[in-house]
Amino acid sequence: MTTRLRVIAALGVAMLALWLPPQARAAEFSAPQKTEIEKIVRDYLIAHPEVLQEAMAELEKRQAAGEAEKHQAAVKSNAQVLFSSPRQVNLGNPQGTVTFVEFFDYNCGYCKRAMTDMFALMKEDPKLKVVLKEFPVLGPGSVEAAQVAIAVNMQDKTGKKYIQFHEKLLGGRGQANKALALAVAKEIGMNMAQIEKDMAGPEVKETLQESFKLAEALGMNGTPSYVIGDSVVVGAVGLEALREKVNTTRCGKPTC
Repeated sequence: MTTRLRVIAALGVAMLALWLPPQARAAEFSAPQKTEIEKIVRDYLIAHPEVLQEAMAELEKRQAAGEAEKHQAAVKSNAQVLFSSPRQVNLGNPQGTVTFVEFFDYNCGYCKRAMTDMFALMKEDPKLKVVLKEFPVLGPGSVEAAQVAIAVNMQDKTGKKYIQFHEKLLGGRGQANKALALAVAKEIGMNMAQIEKDMAGPEVKETLQESFKLAEALGMNGTPSYVIGDSVVVGAVGLEALREKVNTTRCGKPTC
């Protein structure tokens, strides 16, 4: 047997040994044998460190595949609430061939930049349905801003007023909170008495609970996070990556 084959064989035996229970390992190898195996493995890895990189790459690949499968199952089991909830904000083409769902927080700096990506996709893709989910994870001010936003959406289901509110508050300066959100709602001409009334009602609380429950089911813990088709995308990945996800969902490849 060549040296390379002997080393590979030893590696295989060593790896197998690691999976055996302690009692089996003790019965299988003597102390000198174990020392020799460990020396062979160590010498081989020092001589061929690229093996570790290959192993890590394969591990990451398998972990990513496992995460993708879990996400797909979670999207499928929550599809009705995720894509068609009466509480969500609907933008773009309501009959779009691809649905783009974004979970966001009004105090998320990355969400401010991601908003530009969303508008760009809506402008260039007339067959894209966009769904926005309030996901206020950055403190009390974020929760207050989300509560006002939900009340705005309740008052105008066309989405026209909401998108004005959304763009002004998310794109503006300062920490978003109730006072700032109410000021924006007033600026765009909302019925403020109705806003206050709706904020005190159960619908606002139930809408937030729905979003948090969805995010938990999908394994989301930050913003922005997206669901595009059956894929979950976490983080502000940029316009090109989002466009590729939309295209892959629509036609099976990054460029349709």
